This record gives sequence, structure tokens and C-alpha cells, in this order.
Amino acid sequence: MVQVNFYPENKKIIVDEGTTILQAAGLAGVLLESPCNSNLTCGKCKVRLDEVSIRNVISSGKHHLTHEEISQGFVLACSAKIIGDISVEIINKEQNDTLKILSEGKGFDIKIKTSITKKYFENDSITRVYLYDKELGSEAFNTEDKIFGIVVDIGTTTMVTSLIDLREGKELGSISSLNPQAIHAQDVLSRIKFASDKDGLEKLNKGVIDEINNMIIQLCKNSGIDFNNIYEAIFSGNTCMLHLAAKVDPSSLGKFPYNPKLHGGNHIIAKDHKLSISPLGVIYFPPIISAYVGADIASGILASRLHEEKGITLFVDIGTNGEMAIALDGQLSATSTAAGPAFEGMNITHGMRAAHGAIEFFNVEEDGKITVKTIGNKEAIGICGSGLIDIVGELVANGLINKSGKFVDFNKADLSSILKEKLVKLEGKTVFRITDKVYLSQKDIRQVQLAKGAVRAGIEFLLKSRSLKADDVEKVLIAGSFGYHLRAKSLINIGLLPSEFKDKIDFIGNTSKSGGQIFLLNTEYREKMVKIVKSVDVIELSSYKEFDKVFVQSLSF
Repeated sequence: MVQVNFYPENKKIIVDEGTTILQAAGLAGVLLESPCNSNLTCGKCKVRLDEVSIRNVISSGKHHLTHEEISQGFVLACSAKIIGDISVEIINKEQNDTLKILSEGKGFDIKIKTSITKKYFENDSITRVYLYDKELGSEAFNTEDKIFGIVVDIGTTTMVTSLIDLREGKELGSISSLNPQAIHAQDVLSRIKFASDKDGLEKLNKGVIDEINNMIIQLCKNSGIDFNNIYEAIFSGNTCMLHLAAKVDPSSLGKFPYNPKLHGGNHIIAKDHKLSISPLGVIYFPPIISAYVGADIASGILASRLHEEKGITLFVDIGTNGEMAIALDGQLSATSTAAGPAFEGMNITHGMRAAHGAIEFFNVEEDGKITVKTIGNKEAIGICGSGLIDIVGELVANGLINKSGKFVDFNKADLSSILKEKLVKLEGKTVFRITDKVYLSQKDIRQVQLAKGAVRAGIEFLLKSRSLKADDVEKVLIAGSFGYHLRAKSLINIGLLPSEFKDKIDFIGNTSKSGGQIFLLNTEYREKMVKIVKSVDVIELSSYKEFDKVFVQSLSF
């Protein structure tokens, strides 16, 4: 047995010899990025060891590290096997602490009509708490003026929690974090597999509930609210995330006919799920559309009023998964594609989460000069999703990347001198150097192609299901925390959206959260959305033989 110390987290764990640092981190509850699931393809799980510790690991995957990093004691946590006591420095903590996650989304004015009400009985000096007409229990003294709720947007990668005054409908605070389930599994499919046994389900459920509780405690502290006065929580998220939050086995989502066990539109008892709200509290799940089109899209449909739109409107939530719906005079069809982690900055050589120092904006001006902006106006240390799409889009538009996704021959290309000098050879391969420390590689471009190709193919099939062409679409709504930071120009430049969508695009933000707030504040929308969700025509892309052909066509820039 060997001891592993993680700092600055100050966590220790005893593990068997031969355990990898990544496995030890998971056992210790330390969050490490590993988007490739230990396949030695992303290089994102770098940690640093001191001189003594480096002798107590057997390490591979050094092709992802520079000579300078190796000399400084860096190793890949997924491939470094522990053979003696070690101390491990986690180097991405500052990035996680400065994570930039959008919490605002489109909504509309509503009349407050909550499911939770209170009534004070003076003779007994108690306040009774009701869910609709059912009494949940009572509290000592008069607490009629203390009635709060929360909305939690549970994303695959990130989570946002909002605290709401149920009497006034006012948001008192909002807080965000990374989803800690990534310690064990990065994407939806790997989490379904991980949670297919009781122990795995327990770990993923505990991780997400513990993190939600941490956010609740912080929100209550910031607002001066007692968490015992929070009586209802809305959990909005994709289908898998809600199964895990409810501690429901998600394995049916991973095999044909892909039927969810949880359908939403219902309450569960909060204390049974160890949620840090009132012991009388309940959790409500918005209606779920299908195995891969979740309650987050139901919330988005509600927030954007997609079901009330006249004409043809396309709704696309861009993230780790590409979920989308189209409304033809209010009649809805929906589908989902696996975009992968590239849009989150993962599987990219210098990719990172949207935190301080991440390039989030890149533009080539008319005179050929380049404008680069980073989050927090810090020195560039990497590229987040919006910056990645900007960079690739601008290089495509300015002729540095051809339609097949390859860098052009800079010796022959007719480029401005500024752009031409940025195309350089690094270890025999062409890269586009953005700064002295950050560049874009050919491999990175391929990752963008795969992600955007999946989303574009989904859009094409959704249009086809309604016998529509791109030019028929009158309005395009781009939702999601990630989507809000994108530029229409870049999405069209890379071909994620067809050129016919130009001047039709509206970025509407985190509608999973804003739709969840509507569910919380007016119960009339709950039953309405249950009926609407049942009427949605779900397009299962896996059943289309020609999907692979359309996907390949969609890879082109």
C-alpha cells in the first residue's frame, strides 16, 4: 500500500501499488480533467510531482508533454502508476476557481403561482406548509414570510444553482461549478456505463448531490437565508443527469430501445435524497422528452416559447451534447447528437475551460491584423470553446484552412504577411501560432470538424424530418451557456450552421435554468409542458441508415 497526498486540496488517500494517479484522485474526491477517459489522447490530466515523488511512479504518455514540462516534474495522471509514497500538485485549481459559466437565459414575465404555500395558525403558534393542497408538515412560530426555492441546471460538464424568493419571484443569487461526476466518467455514455452497477450509481449520485448542497450552503450564506426555508428544488438537465441525480439506474438509456426509467413531471422527497433544504422539501423534475432529449430542452422550449412560435423556428442547445428542436407553427420535432468535448476546450492541444487566461475571442481584421481577447484580460494560457470556434472560423474564412480541414501550404498560399508568419512548423508539423505559448494544431482542427459535423448532421436530419430546406427556417435560437458566447459569423464560417441562417440567429443563453425558474414560479406551466412534451416527434438518428453519409458530408468546411 502507498500514500498519495494531493495539494493544494490537502487530501490524502492510501491505495494499492500500481494504482494510477488519476484513479487515486477519484478515490480521494479530487477533480482532475480527463476528457479522453484515460486513452492517452488529450493530455489534459497533467499534474506535477516533486523530485522524490517522480521516482515513485512509472509514467508513460510523455509525447503529450514538452521537454520543459518533463524536466519540471509533470506527468499524465491517467498513465502514471504509483509504486511509492508521492505528493501530487493539482495545477488546474485556479482555472476551476475562475470558471466562467453563463447563468442567465431568455424568459418572459409570468404571474407567480407556486406549488408551495404557507399558513400561520396563531392559536397553535405554528405555520403549516403545503404542496398544492397537501400538507407537508408544520413549523414552530410564524414563518409565512420565509419561503424560498432553488433551480439547479445539471449539465454534463457544468452546473448552475439559483436561489429564488417564492413570494416575490426574485432571484437572490446564482452560483456555478463543475460537475464532479467527471472524476469518474467524462461524457454521458461513460456515465451510463459507470452507473450500471449499484456502487457506480451511488458514487455519481453522491457526487452531484454533495456539490449541489455545497452551492446551496454558499447561496444561503451570501443571502442570509436559512436552507430550512427552501421548500422546492427544480432539477433541470439532460435525461442521464436527472437519472443520476434521482439515483435511478440509467442503464436503459444505453441500449435499444433507449427508454428512460424517469419521465419527469413529478416530485420526489428531498430528504430521501439528502438534499440540504427543508426536511419538508420536495424536488420537481420537468418533463423528459426522450433518452437523449432531456428536461433541459423542455425547459428551453418553455423559456423560448418555441411551442407558440408561428412559422419555422429552430432551437439548438450547443454543448457536450447537441440537442435541438424545430417548431413548424408550434408542432415540435427534436433530436440529439453527441458533439463531444471539443466545444468545452477538451481534446484540444491548448484547450481549457472558460476561465481566466482562456482565449475567448479571435478576429482577423480587414487589414490582416489579429485581435485576441482572453477571459479576465489575462495572459493567454489556452483556448476555450468560443475562442476555438472563432479561430477555426477565421482561418477558414481567410484561406489558411481548406474545405477538407487541412492547413494550406504556407509557401504557396496567397496570404497576408501577418497570417503567413503565424503558420509555422513545430516538430515537423504545421501549426498556427496564436501566441508564443498557444497554438492550433491539425489534430485540433479535426476535433472541431467532428464536433461541428455531428451538430450539423443533426440539424440536417431535423430539417429533413419536416421536409424543409435550410432557407425555409425563419428564426434560429442558440441556447446553452457555451452557445451564448459564440458569434454567428464563426458558426457559419465553420459550417456548423448553414449560410442560409445568416441574420436569423438569436443567442438566448442558459434556458435550462431560466425555464426551470418558470417551472418553479408558476405551476400552470408544469401540466402544459407535460402535454406538449408528449406531442414532440423524437427523431432517432441511429435509425437512419444514411446518417453516416450526411455526417461525413457535414465535416467539410
